[in-house]
Amino acid sequence: MERDIVVGMADCRTTADPRILLATYALGSCVAVVVYDPVSKVGGLLHFMLPDSAMDPARGQENPYKFADAGIPLLLNKVFSQGASKNRLMVWAVGGAQILDDQGVFQIGKRNCLAARRALWKLGVMVSGEAVGGVDFRTVKLEMATGRLFVEEGGRQRELRNAPATTRGIGG
Repeated sequence: MERDIVVGMADCRTTADPRILLATYALGSCVAVVVYDPVSKVGGLLHFMLPDSAMDPARGQENPYKFADAGIPLLLNKVFSQGASKNRLMVWAVGGAQILDDQGVFQIGKRNCLAARRALWKLGVMVSGEAVGGVDFRTVKLEMATGRLFVEEGGRQRELRNAPATTRGIGG
């Protein structure tokens, strides 16, 4: 019997329970970084809102999951402590849409995607697949039993598959 764990904004969850489905809803300019180790079957999902905790150090201390630079290392540390291996880790980035910014003044979505890329690169982790940019809100669901990642956008759901190793990276 599968049980949903909903990851809210500025939150992070990890698990090795195959009965769990990790989900986050209504990703706009926020980005979900989703990780899964197919051998240990450990996975996690981070839903961050902003690129850089230096923008607001007090909030970064209060809730590091709100920021890419602080939340991504914590997500990886959590899955590694549960038995995931960096060498086997599949990593997806989803979100980073341009929402409520028709003129592209703030470009929070694009800045979030770039911040995710930078944080993962610093940690030596490659992106396996992505669904970023655009103007649609997205929902993400990770099946812990199988490691399959589903993305719903524009009213359609699809499985986000891994990219070949030579084309991995986060677009902006």
